Amino acid sequence: MADSAAARPAATAGRAAPAAPEAVVQLIVFRLGDEDYGIRIEQVKEVTITPDVVRMPKTPPFIKGIANLRGDIIAIVDLEERFQLRPAGRPVPEFSYTLAVEAPDYILGLMVREVPRPVTIPVSLIEPAPEFVQDSGQREKYLEGIAKLPGSQDVIIVLDMPKLLTPSEIMRLPGGPAEAPAKSAKKAATGPDAPSAPETP
Repeated sequence: MADSAAARPAATAGRAAPAAPEAVVQLIVFRLGDEDYGIRIEQVKEVTITPDVVRMPKTPPFIKGIANLRGDIIAIVDLEERFQLRPAGRPVPEFSYTLAVEAPDYILGLMVREVPRPVTIPVSLIEPAPEFVQDSGQREKYLEGIAKLPGSQDVIIVLDMPKLLTPSEIMRLPGGPAEAPAKSAKKAATGPDAPSAPETP
């Protein structure tokens, strides 16, 4: 009996340790043109039906305007138009969805024509995007990689959210970083310690 007990630890020690679970990534996937694109779920604040959009002057054509999303004024961007992915003759949809996505300096509304869906895949299935598919005219690359779906020939083009827009485009966003210093200065000037305006006789 003692011999059996003594042999048991040795047998256990010979077993292989269980493999560590494979790292996965969660994406919010949507259609642009005829392909699937995705953004990491942690970059998506919410998904909603596109609210009423107010057009703004002196903004790029792909910025459709601004919208009030639960108290936040955000710019609404048409990614199909931004990347020139809308097939010829396909009209802009009257009914669409908006992903509110967060970058370090701003919140942006990405307008898509179909309901976005969550997808979970192993990180190992995301491969770097080939250089030839990147936009050579954009200094900062906006593709994180190409994800291959298990058991399928389908792929998801994974976007790098903070690089979707160029720095000059970000500065032209309605309510974007370009307006932040002015808002901060105005808030400071109207704070409790600010001098009061002279009364009108």
